[in-house]
Amino acid sequence: MPATPEGTALAFDVGTRLIGIAVGNSISASARPLVALVADDWTRLDTLVADWRPDHLVVGLPLALDGGEQPMSRRARAFAEALHRRYAKPVHLVDERNTSREAARRFAAQRASGAARRKDAAAIDALAAQIILEHWLAGAHESAGWPAN
Repeated sequence: MPATPEGTALAFDVGTRLIGIAVGNSISASARPLVALVADDWTRLDTLVADWRPDHLVVGLPLALDGGEQPMSRRARAFAEALHRRYAKPVHLVDERNTSREAARRFAAQRASGAARRKDAAAIDALAAQIILEHWLAGAHESAGWPAN
């Protein structure tokens, strides 16, 4: 498995309505959820990229349980390509199977401890992005084929 590139990264969990976003750093090997944005809110996304100045962009790739592509896989790949065209940053795809389930489990644990409320449910998307980024930081990534020039 290739080593994780150094620097700051923004990760994205692409959904039909919302995109969860997380930030992390390879030096500290840590990630945290940021926000969930409406899927086509490029203005807010531009602001996040300008504020965080990531070295890498990481997109969750939703694969079927058998590892095959599905309609959301194509959507995630198209989003990854759009990110690369817009920001000229390296984009990496990460297999995101089971991240939504893990995000729901973490959110339920936060609710049980009083750290989150039901009305914060959109945070699940950002938690899923955090998990995607944690996997990437651990080295479980593949090249999306869009290295920055």
